[in-house]
Amino acid sequence: MNRKPSIGVTGPARGSRWLWWFTRFSLWLARGRAVPITTATSVDVASLDGLVIGGGDDIGAEIYKGDVTLNVKIDPARDRLELDCLAAADRHALPVLVICRGAQMLNVSKGGNLTQDVYSRYADLPWLRTVLPRKRVRVDSDSRLGRILGVGMLKVNALHHQAIERLGDGLKEVARDGHGIIQGIEATGPRFMIGV
Repeated sequence: MNRKPSIGVTGPARGSRWLWWFTRFSLWLARGRAVPITTATSVDVASLDGLVIGGGDDIGAEIYKGDVTLNVKIDPARDRLELDCLAAADRHALPVLVICRGAQMLNVSKGGNLTQDVYSRYADLPWLRTVLPRKRVRVDSDSRLGRILGVGMLKVNALHHQAIERLGDGLKEVARDGHGIIQGIEATGPRFMIGV
């Protein structure tokens, strides 16, 4: 009997249940089994076959030496949990997919930093805070992400106001939108580690 791969999925301890269900359904379609990881659960990352870190609140600025005076919603307990999960995934060489906040967290975990407010940094950036795919992104066709997607240009949604600024160690940029904001990263080596 073939066992479905167990994929840990991080998220907030409260709220955002719809994100959990969408991720769980996507993993089910890919023949995987989603295992919730929150500050209210206890999961041994070493027992998993992969890790997904999804979206949510901003990342606490103290983690990457940003401006802690900005008035944004953060979840310090989730920040610590996801940093620990990424460190465990590194120790066990697990495949990792990180989405939105997750991509930013991966970058921070590797020593990179973030632009805390893209609307302050990019003056001509239109307000497209929507779940609809309205932002055009160019993907490097020679990247792992580009080969998976099979397209060089696509539209994505735009819900975050933090963004990757300086890349962390062992990461490379593989997608950027028309305003210059990094929208995709991956590991420089052979390990499956993709952030979108």
